[in-house]
Amino acid sequence: MYITASYSSASSLLRASRASRLFSSSLSRPFARSLPKPYSPSSFSSSSVAAYRSLSSAVRSVPRWSHGVHWNSPYTLRSQIRAVAPVIQQFQRKIASMDRLPYSIRILIESAIRNCDNFQVKKEDVEKIIDWENTAPKQVEIPFKPARVLLQDFTGVPAVVDLACMRDAMNKLGSDSNKINPLVPVDLVIDHSVQVDVARTENAVQANMELEFQRNKERFAFLKWGSKAFHNMLVVPPGSGIVHQVNLEYLGRVVFNTEGLLYPDSVVGTDSHTTMIDGLGVAGWGVGGIEAEAAMLGQPMSMVLPGVVGFKLSGKLCNGVTATDLVLTVTQMLRKHGVVGKFVEFYGDGMGELSLADRATIANMSPEYGATMGFFPVDHVTLQYLKLTGRSDETVAMIEAYLRANKMFVDYSEVMVCVPHDRVALKEMKVDWHACLDNKVGFKGFAVPKEAQDKVAKFSFHGQPAELKHGSIVIAAITSCTNTSNPSVMLGAALVAKKACELGLQVKPWVKTSLAPGSGVVTKYLLQSGLQKYLNEQGFNIVGYGCTTCIGNSGELDESVGSAITENDIVAAAVLSGNRNFEGRVHPLTRANYLASPPLVVAYALAGSVDIDFEKEPIGKGKNGKDVYFKDIWPTTEEIAEVVQASVLPAMFKSTYEAITKGNSMWNQLSVPASTLYSWDPNSTYIHEPPYFKNMTMNPPGAHGVKDAYCLLNFGDSITTDHISPAGSIHKDSPAAKYLLERGVDRKDFNSYGSRRGNDEVMARGTFANIRLVNKLLNGEVGPKTVHIPTGEKLYVFDAATRYKSAGHDTIILAGAEYGSGSSRDWAAKGPMLLGVKAVITKSFERIHRSNLVGMGIIPLCFKAGEDAETLGLTGHERYTIDLPSNISDIRPGQDVTVTTDNGKSFTCTVRFDTEVELAYFNHGGILPYAIRNLIKQ
Repeated sequence: MYITASYSSASSLLRASRASRLFSSSLSRPFARSLPKPYSPSSFSSSSVAAYRSLSSAVRSVPRWSHGVHWNSPYTLRSQIRAVAPVIQQFQRKIASMDRLPYSIRILIESAIRNCDNFQVKKEDVEKIIDWENTAPKQVEIPFKPARVLLQDFTGVPAVVDLACMRDAMNKLGSDSNKINPLVPVDLVIDHSVQVDVARTENAVQANMELEFQRNKERFAFLKWGSKAFHNMLVVPPGSGIVHQVNLEYLGRVVFNTEGLLYPDSVVGTDSHTTMIDGLGVAGWGVGGIEAEAAMLGQPMSMVLPGVVGFKLSGKLCNGVTATDLVLTVTQMLRKHGVVGKFVEFYGDGMGELSLADRATIANMSPEYGATMGFFPVDHVTLQYLKLTGRSDETVAMIEAYLRANKMFVDYSEVMVCVPHDRVALKEMKVDWHACLDNKVGFKGFAVPKEAQDKVAKFSFHGQPAELKHGSIVIAAITSCTNTSNPSVMLGAALVAKKACELGLQVKPWVKTSLAPGSGVVTKYLLQSGLQKYLNEQGFNIVGYGCTTCIGNSGELDESVGSAITENDIVAAAVLSGNRNFEGRVHPLTRANYLASPPLVVAYALAGSVDIDFEKEPIGKGKNGKDVYFKDIWPTTEEIAEVVQASVLPAMFKSTYEAITKGNSMWNQLSVPASTLYSWDPNSTYIHEPPYFKNMTMNPPGAHGVKDAYCLLNFGDSITTDHISPAGSIHKDSPAAKYLLERGVDRKDFNSYGSRRGNDEVMARGTFANIRLVNKLLNGEVGPKTVHIPTGEKLYVFDAATRYKSAGHDTIILAGAEYGSGSSRDWAAKGPMLLGVKAVITKSFERIHRSNLVGMGIIPLCFKAGEDAETLGLTGHERYTIDLPSNISDIRPGQDVTVTTDNGKSFTCTVRFDTEVELAYFNHGGILPYAIRNLIKQ
């Protein structure tokens, strides 16, 4: 497949690495081609309206997909014309000249025009977007109002806690608490709570769901209360699937119809991989939970008008290449070019050969290549997928007619070219693995001495001899929205299992294998194909419908396996079909974690180790002692396509999602109060009233600098949100464990940090509790501790922060590049705020995390180019003063500030308040107090 990666600002050749030899690429100007003009007054022509009239006679009352609303109004553009025509007339001349604009920018323009009230969205804002080609390079600020908000339960619980707490704050300030209500549809999918406690058995789904409800009954009841107490909130019950797959297959509207007003679907979600919906032509991306809450309450999101990188696709994927191979190569190319903070828009003749599921896989990984979106405009492939997934013919016709009328629909040529290729070479995996063993401790480094690299740990696994070596696989999981939404790779994995069974290969019993589909549809087509039985034979029984291993809910390893790892200091491996493999995320005992396509997960599980060259070494011995190689079990593209064609049927989607909001018996039995104000239980260890609004008044606290702060932590590069606020298991000796034990919670009932995000006491103690944390103050020691500078004592981070706060001392954090990368996680900002952190000084921030810090009133600062803590001679033992004006009007977005230390050092940083609105948040002490004060004034 030839990929032409086209960039408006580039002129040099960008080529995929020689090792992969999958793709070639070249650069051209992406949007210089003649594009159809975006909508203008003439777009609302009589012929457009006629198209809708012709539909209306055939349209009955078509149920909307959520929120209990019906699309009763006739499909006509008249109401939309009436609503937006006066606004459009203001911009008539400029709109008429938009023939060069990317489709993703047209969605921003439509939203701005529709919401233009000269208060929240001003005329000048619309003009900035219309003049995108000239204004985008200037980093101008624009408001954006998404059509809806998407949550999963790990982020949804704290969001609903905050909304409930905001209602209380409104009451205390003498205002109407019912002003705290989502003004746009909010979809919350409960998918992050299921753990792989039971695996490799036929009853794993039911057993794991029962355990899920036992652990999370209080959380689930709280969410059920929220769905009744707040308007416009749909909660999809546990066991339904992964949020992004449910969004793709069911929740995504593509075009909204609100009482006859038609407009493009757009969504922000509290999960980085919300971008998966971009594959459906819906503009969506991840935001912080705090930003999402403000969007629910009708506040426009402030964002920098993005640049757009065009990525041209031509040709088609050839035999043996999976969508996972494609997305990893695209990711590599885009990372190399640099697309942080930009929209990436895919176009070209190759789009017609790329299935919707493949597009969604590429869009899903936008956070991994750094883009805000990886956008695929709506075309005939999109419409086919909408029909496949059970959207009615009338609905699909309405979507097509609206998008064509408004010049947001793309028609691609059907002429395709296929070229010779090679699969992504796996032969370098073995060499890379041995380099990891040799490298110093850190990212891809385990520092295992040469003489210890061949160590064999022998043990007994349920009465049979077993052994582990460095690189032995102990977890193999088919999981995650990235891949379980794609029938080709899921059925491809089943074909690998089938071939392995027929050749006599078997996964070792001590490998914890699991299959967690993203929706019930996957189960239906695996059963329809007759291939699920082969996955079962290899131990890949279905364990539940949710994120599981990808989010760290991998469950416990067998005690004998865990002991063999810890007692022999084995660098054990996990292989998963996920999108995140940060150390300490998948499982505390798997230090080496690799992402792979589902069929490759099965192949590695069969091999039992990542220390293998698949091109030269056999996977194992088959029947009659014959060597079996990778090529013997890998299916062809034709084999996969044949099974997909026969097994993936529209009726499967319809039956699955007709039942989705009916819940299950365990969910339906949860009883919740009917009150609109939540009754906080002071003894609850799951749901606790947070302290954000205590002593809040109508007067903002104002801007502030930092005086003589201590350094709480000193980090290097690539500190992720998993390091800052882990989602996985609660370590038995941690401050959070101590808190739970003191309140009578047994260790077996600790659950995970992610499941306890509704309790600020647990989460504050869980901040920087990752057992793989590398803090320079500890001089090479790894773990969730730091040095209390005044005394020199080594303490848990929470305990050190508590001492600083008790003594009245502020704290700051020093870090390297890409601070806050990984999953969007509001607790990675809330936690440090509760610990007393006032500022974070880094080389660079991940986009969403920086926004979250601002939302919680923490000052984000960046070192100047070429400088960092090390080059400036900062050890973290100094005290830091940050010189910021106390009057917010004296601070400008992106201005320079001076930082001084008590030992005479001085350096300049850039303050990363990127917009005027972010300065307003800082002035109010955060985005939520800002929202409350604004709502009271309205």
